[in-house]
Amino acid sequence: MGVGPQAHRQEPTLDDPLSQPPPPEASVPPGGSVPPASDPAVGDPAVGDTAAGDPPQGESRSGEAPGLRDQIGATRGAGQRLIGAHVELAKAEFGDIADAAKRTGGLAGIALGAGIVAGLLVTIGLPLFLGEAIFGSMGWGILLGVLFLIAVALAAIIAALRPGITASIGRPFLIAAVVGAVVGVVLGLNLTNRGWSALAEVVVPSIDPAIRPLVVAVVGLGLLGAILGLIAGAMMGGGGPAIGGLVGGAVLGIVLGLLTGFAPGRRVGAAIGVAAGLITWSALLAAGIARGGFDMDALKDRFWPARTIEATKETIEWARERMPLSRRS
Repeated sequence: MGVGPQAHRQEPTLDDPLSQPPPPEASVPPGGSVPPASDPAVGDPAVGDTAAGDPPQGESRSGEAPGLRDQIGATRGAGQRLIGAHVELAKAEFGDIADAAKRTGGLAGIALGAGIVAGLLVTIGLPLFLGEAIFGSMGWGILLGVLFLIAVALAAIIAALRPGITASIGRPFLIAAVVGAVVGVVLGLNLTNRGWSALAEVVVPSIDPAIRPLVVAVVGLGLLGAILGLIAGAMMGGGGPAIGGLVGGAVLGIVLGLLTGFAPGRRVGAAIGVAAGLITWSALLAAGIARGGFDMDALKDRFWPARTIEATKETIEWARERMPLSRRS
């Protein structure tokens, strides 16, 4: 009765699906579309980027504190990395030190070589210079330098064999100095040449005056030396020594005749005098070494630890006297 269309409208119920309100629409960004929820690349941390889901070092994936083994492993790794860094630093530093040492050693070698060469130049050049400046020839510098070094070597041998004895070196040096001075003065003033010239004018006046003193000196001293050598060899006994003395005396006389027969002048005469002095010194030193007379006991004491041995023996005896086993025995 009087029932309109509203009377037939039914209220919606929960069981009616048509009565459910529509789901809210997802917010769509401007100009884009929402990917489906099942896309693993968006919004699913379990399937997406794994690096973002890894736990920090030292923590487990469950967020728990690392265990003792993990801590030991992490500490060992850090220690190895620290040691490796120090080793690399040490290698680099030692490499720099080695380079610096090589450079320093090279420069030191250059300096040492330069010093050695300078010493050789002085040692060799000084006798040559003195020979040229004083005696008029570098040959005299070489000869006198060699003779001087031989004499120094012999003196050093005697000083080593006879410690504290200077007479064995000083006395021969004084004798040699006197001989050298006499020879230098006589030859430098041409005294021997003047004497042979005067004798030659009387003996062989027909020979050229330029060579007359030299001929007389060589022949006269050669014969005199041969005679003296023959007599000395015969006194030693046998024909062999006599012949040897004859030849040796003749050679020595000829050499003396050549040295005394010509007029050397002051410079050459002085050089011959120095050479004669050095030869005399070396000959006397060599004779002293050959003659011997060295105190072998004193020489042995210098290279034998006698005091140490005696002190050690006394200590051993002192220890034996105070040992219990020694007392019992």
